[in-house]
Amino acid sequence: MTEFSPVIAPDFTLPSHDSSKVSLSDYRGKWVILFFYARDGSPICKRGCLSFKEQYELFKSVNCEVIGISNDTIQTHNEFKDLLDIPFPLLSDNDGTVRNLFDVPNYLGKFPGKSSFLINPEGEIVHVYDWLFRPRRHVAKILSKLSNIKG
Repeated sequence: MTEFSPVIAPDFTLPSHDSSKVSLSDYRGKWVILFFYARDGSPICKRGCLSFKEQYELFKSVNCEVIGISNDTIQTHNEFKDLLDIPFPLLSDNDGTVRNLFDVPNYLGKFPGKSSFLINPEGEIVHVYDWLFRPRRHVAKILSKLSNIKG
């Protein structure tokens, strides 16, 4: 987790799993967890998406939306979403433009990093979380921070 003075999250528009266009600005007035993951179907990313799914109703109960982003195609996202019954949108950042806007690292130049951004209702990034191998702990840390802020 990285703490810093809040900065405005860069707005973007990306295609969703269902081919609709989703912009970060669509979620103004709500808390947002924007999480970047490496690839649909990879074991760690699958666990990460399932961890967010398991806690999705809890996120919703505190006016927080969850959005997943990877470089995968709309078709791959749609299949992955259906397979896991994921209740939140998965966005396709094919060329990595949004990943770069948020400075999500690539390891060894080719392995996409996994990071989450907690964005407040005003559109400010208030916390950044990097996760590698412990998705459940990652989601628990975000929920804990969110409950402390909102509590």
